[in-house]
Amino acid sequence: MRRFLLASAFVATSGISAWAGPQFIDETGFAVSGYDVVAYFSLPQSEIGQPQPQAVPGRKDITAEYNGSTFAFATEENRDAFLADPAKYTPKFDGHCAYGVSVGGKVPGNPHLWRIVDGSLYLNITEDVVGFWEEDIPGKIVTADGNWQKIEPEPASTITIPFFTSPAPIAN
Repeated sequence: MRRFLLASAFVATSGISAWAGPQFIDETGFAVSGYDVVAYFSLPQSEIGQPQPQAVPGRKDITAEYNGSTFAFATEENRDAFLADPAKYTPKFDGHCAYGVSVGGKVPGNPHLWRIVDGSLYLNITEDVVGFWEEDIPGKIVTADGNWQKIEPEPASTITIPFFTSPAPIAN
């Protein structure tokens, strides 16, 4: 029984800390380049191999702080939903590329290259990388989860997202 309790405590605490580090922040100064993380969960997902719908820009005047980062939202309702459960909406791997983490590194996540898997938001860096990611999403997630335990303490990426210009967040 004691082993079970210790194992349960480890799983509970390691799951929390595994996702709660500093977010990748680009030149916009906002997490997820200023796109509304709650809005992803209401967008239709495309089939594997097809581009996802465009991310929804947040507004500069509707923001929330979480883990030392500023997130922007398209609506006050989305901000309030985020504040009620930020871990639900925050991208996995602190907004870094999920495929990059699966191969052992921290590189930026592009807010337009996204997928929700089992209720979690994942980002990738380039369209080519999305192809590699989509070859085995469940397997890449398992590998990335294992790698994340080792690389999460490293500083957030400071690399610019390739082939990306962001209009977000938008002014009010």
